Amino acid sequence: MGVEIERKFLVQGDDWKAGQVGVAYRQGYLSSDPERTVRVRMAGKEGFLTIKGAARSGARREFEYRVPAAEAEQMLDLLCRKPLIEKCRYRIPFAGMVWEVDEFFGENAGLVLAEIELDDVAQAFELPPWAGREVTEDHRFYNAYLAQHPLNTWPGEDLL
Repeated sequence: MGVEIERKFLVQGDDWKAGQVGVAYRQGYLSSDPERTVRVRMAGKEGFLTIKGAARSGARREFEYRVPAAEAEQMLDLLCRKPLIEKCRYRIPFAGMVWEVDEFFGENAGLVLAEIELDDVAQAFELPPWAGREVTEDHRFYNAYLAQHPLNTWPGEDLL
């Protein structure tokens, strides 16, 4: 049984992007129930189906399976709720860890989030200088929420 332990932060500025090459992601949701989400994703040319449980104490169950790219594309186009999440993911090493920085496009354009996956909820790590406010516990920054409530529909609040 897989367990995902991650922390999320808003990204400040664009210093993080210098020299980075990202991978295009397109993803959608077959279910976005808060207790369980079922996501279809194209990461570059690879398709995935992911099932996640609710977050509890900084961790949640996660199961991920490769699916044929053509089938993932059909699920995204025909079965997933719209709008889809469109983003570019960058993997950035920092202080012995790898951060995943997601730069969102489409209806979530302007949002940039950094995530770090941990082995334990109490694991120590160093924040990169471009990591801003932590949003791990803010449900609005989960992709399943952003798919139903895109950033461009949020009231004019300051995200940073």
